Amino acid sequence: MGHKPRFGTLDAAFDAWYVYEYFHNPGEPGFAAVPFSERGGGKNRKFDQYGAPFCTADLVMPLRYSFTCGTSLIEHQSQRYACPLLYPEPSGELCPANHKNFAKGGCTATLPASIGSRLRYTIDRESQKYKDVYKQRTAVERINSLAKDLGIERPHLRNGLAIANLNTLIYTVINLRLLERIHLRK
Repeated sequence: MGHKPRFGTLDAAFDAWYVYEYFHNPGEPGFAAVPFSERGGGKNRKFDQYGAPFCTADLVMPLRYSFTCGTSLIEHQSQRYACPLLYPEPSGELCPANHKNFAKGGCTATLPASIGSRLRYTIDRESQKYKDVYKQRTAVERINSLAKDLGIERPHLRNGLAIANLNTLIYTVINLRLLERIHLRK
């Protein structure tokens, strides 16, 4: 089609920083409508204006170090944040939130350095725009089911161009079937 879609509607299995990053375009409105997956916690995580996370005591966590994470599906830069009361120097204050790990070095957060990571936590899943985009998911699932029936899931071809051509043909057939149904209803 020549450009990527502005919006994506996916189930919670796709709740990953790289999905949000793919649909993020600072010049245009667009986002991934994906329910938050509880794995790893942090559902109510907040960030300051520079992208640093807040701890459970609502204090901005300082960046301790960055590293390349090669253990996930996609190699990426990650950042480790530390307890603001203990890093870079102990302040002598006790944690106002009484964090369970305060005595063992305080709270930490490890997050991908991507804008997609921040969007995953901060997207407003209660907004009407999010709900409108997410409602389209049932249509997407029906189209995916049709495509699977037509053989798009496991193509028996050997090169990428042939697979891309087959997928284009399959989606053309799906759209023609839709137009036929619309025509028959009129």
